[in-house]
Amino acid sequence: MSPRLPGGEAVIAAWPQPAALLDVAGRVVLANAALRGALGGAVLIRTGDAAARLFPAAELAIQAALRGESPAPVAVEAVGLLRLVPLGGADGALLLLESLAPGVGARLEILGRLAGGIAHDFNNLLSVVLGAAGALRHVAPGAAAEREIEAIEGAAQRGSALVKQLLAFARQQVMAPRVLDLNESIRQLAVMLPRLLGARIELELDLQEPPRRIRVDPSQWDQVLLNLVVNARDAMKGVGKLRISTGRRLVLDSLALPAGRYAMVEVTDNGPGIPPEVLPRIFEPFFTTKLDQGGTGLGLATVQGIIGQLGGQMEVESQPGQGSTFRILLPRHDGPLDLPEPPRPAPVAVPVGPILLVDDEPSLLRVANLCLTQAGFEVVQALDGEEALEQLEAGLRPCLIASDVAMPGMDGLALARAARKLLPDIPILLLSGYAAAVVDSDLPAEGFRFLAKPYTPDALRMAVAGAFLPLAAHLKKEH
Repeated sequence: MSPRLPGGEAVIAAWPQPAALLDVAGRVVLANAALRGALGGAVLIRTGDAAARLFPAAELAIQAALRGESPAPVAVEAVGLLRLVPLGGADGALLLLESLAPGVGARLEILGRLAGGIAHDFNNLLSVVLGAAGALRHVAPGAAAEREIEAIEGAAQRGSALVKQLLAFARQQVMAPRVLDLNESIRQLAVMLPRLLGARIELELDLQEPPRRIRVDPSQWDQVLLNLVVNARDAMKGVGKLRISTGRRLVLDSLALPAGRYAMVEVTDNGPGIPPEVLPRIFEPFFTTKLDQGGTGLGLATVQGIIGQLGGQMEVESQPGQGSTFRILLPRHDGPLDLPEPPRPAPVAVPVGPILLVDDEPSLLRVANLCLTQAGFEVVQALDGEEALEQLEAGLRPCLIASDVAMPGMDGLALARAARKLLPDIPILLLSGYAAAVVDSDLPAEGFRFLAKPYTPDALRMAVAGAFLPLAAHLKKEH
């Protein structure tokens, strides 16, 4: 089926599987109707187009096929699995596109919705557990009780970590992004990696200058890199070489990314590589080759979810016996760096008045109320946004509003905005384990504080104190 063989193009044109013929330079000689249909018109494929431009994730595999090698399949997000078949040194290569197995895309979409849907209720339950455990310290002091309380809190925190992984996979996490120096973020992380990798894995950094800037949530960015590093360590079985490099890529036309300039990070190991039959599934949630070692199958799914929510893309290249490279593309940011905030002084005064506490979960409302009253606050409760707004309109003047976000009827974000119209300077603390309205909002720009569920009593008290800080600074200037 070489493009030089008579009838070869006719065979490809009639082939039911999405396919394209490439010449020796990697340009498209013919793309059949099945391929154009599979891409849904997202990219107009013309004769003479460079295949690497259409499928940048498969660029190295295309080059390998043109050299006569048989590269491993390349998984391209939102496209499918690309296979490159060499046709001989003077005849180019055949590109085949395999879509996800029937039903897989739908199942993953349903799982994403499920992750977001259960997160709110599950985090409410975990907040009740953590709040009640914290309250027990006040009523049952002693070493024996402390051990049991720590066991309760530890179990709740593990449950919280699992929910965060699910939300990352579903791209529904609430982020606190900052503009970082890409190279510096990797250098800081690299300080702790030797202990994680062990003495028999050599770590190499190859950081391109000048450094690029990216806008990410620092804790989630560390989570991404640590997941990839741990994966590489396990693949090499504790012996080998790990390389972390940075660079750049200009994307002009891509199926998965908008055109623009991207920062690039590669994590490369010299381990045994990923078997071809496993490669297409590595980003599937709950798929793991380390079940006997306690693997959950959420590590790479979490990484892909975080990178996708940041507007980037994951790519992977691997061949048996030749190691693996995980490549991250993130939009470059050209604005100034966000420097860490200096330590803030404690509030000079606590504003007079009660805290208006709003949550549609009665048990959590009771536990949060207990936590705040133990800290010396007066608390007024409301079970939904409408009830809270009615109290404000009736003349209630709280010193702070602490509200759940995901509630039936008026949600917490709508309540916060309505409250600000009545009380422009009221501090507002939003509480949520998951809420679509929060994921898509810029809370700091609106002057709202955020505390993720599940939270401990100490975390709630600190968040309340933090919400008072701007007002405290204002009071200090007045006095």
